[in-house]
Parts: sequence; structure tokens; C-alpha cells
Amino acid sequence: QVQLVESGGGLVQAGGSLRLSCAASGRTFSSYATAWFRQAPGKEREFVAAISWGGGNTDYADSVKGRFTISRDNAKNTVYLQMNSLEPEDTAVYYCAGRASYHSGSYYYRTETWDYWGQGTQVTVSS
Repeated sequence: QVQLVESGGGLVQAGGSLRLSCAASGRTFSSYATAWFRQAPGKEREFVAAISWGGGNTDYADSVKGRFTISRDNAKNTVYLQMNSLEPEDTAVYYCAGRASYHSGSYYYRTETWDYWGQGTQVTVSS
């Protein structure tokens, strides 16, 4: 089992930045790929970004490319999502997810392909 806990959400003005953290405990986190998803009110949960266990393979949704950066520090069992140039459309609950094997591609954009989930952290971007 892997337990995931997100933090770092909050209220920010449009154009601002936030860094989300996903802290993991349980099985060896460094062997798990990790992703960020988000869910806005009334909408389905959608893929944001993913990173392989070693950090060498990353993938992003088109809507966040060039603005968000996913990274990880396996020594700290933590994955980060640096979010810059935030827009009101980025307002959502952000969730961290994990799975053992990963090869980037649209297959991993589906929520059902991820095995472990955190409880989410709220990000609100005001205009």
C-alpha cells in the first residue's frame, strides 16, 4: 500500500504561482510513478501531469504545458507540482495518484489506470 497526502493548495490571484506537494508513505515510493489530476466543480477529474519513478519521463496535459512543472525528490518521498501563470480555469481540487508501472501516453490520462489516490488539495485562482 502507498498513502499519499497533498498539500500546498490555497487562494491565489490570476498570474500567480503555487507549489503543490504530494508526500508518500508505505511501500517504496521511489519505485512508483506519480501523477496529478484535478477536478473542478461539476466536471470530471482530469489528468494534469505525470512523472516516472526515476523522474526522467514526464507528461503534461496541453492546458498546462509551459506553465506547470512536475518533479520529484525520492529521498524525501515527495512529488511536486509547480504551477505558474495560474488562470481562473485552473481552479479545482488537485489530487495526487500513484501506480507501479508507467509509460507516458494517453492511457495514463484515465483515472482508472492509477491505483493510489490522495485526498486532494483545493486550488482557487481569482480573476
